[in-house]
Amino acid sequence: MLSKFNIDGFLLSLMGVVLLAIVWSAPGVTGGPLHVEWVANYGICVVFFLYGLTLAPEKMRAGLAKWRVHIAVQLATFALFPIVVLAALFLTRAWVPEEVQLGFFYLAALPSTVSSSVAMTSLARGNVPVAIFNATLSAFLGVFLTPVLMAWYMKSTGQSLPLSSVIVKIVLLVLLPTALGQIAHRWLAAWAARNGSWLKLCDRAVILAIVYNSFCDSIKEGIWSDHDISLVFMMVVASIALFFTIYELMKIPCRLMGLDREDTIACLFCASKKSLATGVPLSKVMFGATPMLGLIIAPLMIFHFFQLVIVSVIANRFARDDATAAKAA
Repeated sequence: MLSKFNIDGFLLSLMGVVLLAIVWSAPGVTGGPLHVEWVANYGICVVFFLYGLTLAPEKMRAGLAKWRVHIAVQLATFALFPIVVLAALFLTRAWVPEEVQLGFFYLAALPSTVSSSVAMTSLARGNVPVAIFNATLSAFLGVFLTPVLMAWYMKSTGQSLPLSSVIVKIVLLVLLPTALGQIAHRWLAAWAARNGSWLKLCDRAVILAIVYNSFCDSIKEGIWSDHDISLVFMMVVASIALFFTIYELMKIPCRLMGLDREDTIACLFCASKKSLATGVPLSKVMFGATPMLGLIIAPLMIFHFFQLVIVSVIANRFARDDATAAKAA
């Protein structure tokens, strides 16, 4: 079933570390025998260095001309998503725990995902250069816009986020490693291409360490014991509803702009997705070692799983329709 939907083992690994945290949290807590938090804290630099190293500027330039699509995608990512989530939270605030509300808005404030947006756009035979440009631009904008949106939201809900110190951390742990990776790309691009699978494994290992550490800490502090399975079910339903709401709403500007099939696919796929690869490391930078982190990133993990499943189905349908049209022609 997973191979049919083009879902790799990383999703199984995510579920695996969460289950491991439930049944054996002691080794993964902050200060525990494995000191997983060291990997989680310092591995952030590795994640973003590898992102910069594997980013090919020439691929971004190929999609530069489609400016209307770029504007639509970025507005959806950093404006439409937060507006939809805010409206939903306004209606359901009394029944949703504060940390989960924060988690859903954090999800809404994140940039679009790069790898899966490009992969699914390619599978659906959409405009791949446009997907590469938009997903990459979104990742760079998110470094600045995500903290600003979170600072605004937390202030409006009576919480606090030390924006200045968060920005300093982001510059040191995110921007600087990304810039160094881009500099190294000039000399190491061929090496990175040959060792792409190992680099991806390293990147994902850091993300899994952060997730494991976060859930171990939240379980140790009894955060999840205050909630039952209905909370997880609610997050699943809300994540699926959020995806389809954004996906369907984005069809409107696609029609109004008269986009062709390839550009429409790229726009819909990039605008409706959020980046786990950016969101998990960035959450550690923004929220620190709070035991609530496991609850905060839970909506992102659930949304990530279902966005891949749903978009895989949609992408395969687009590919079949294109193949049928080609045969008919």
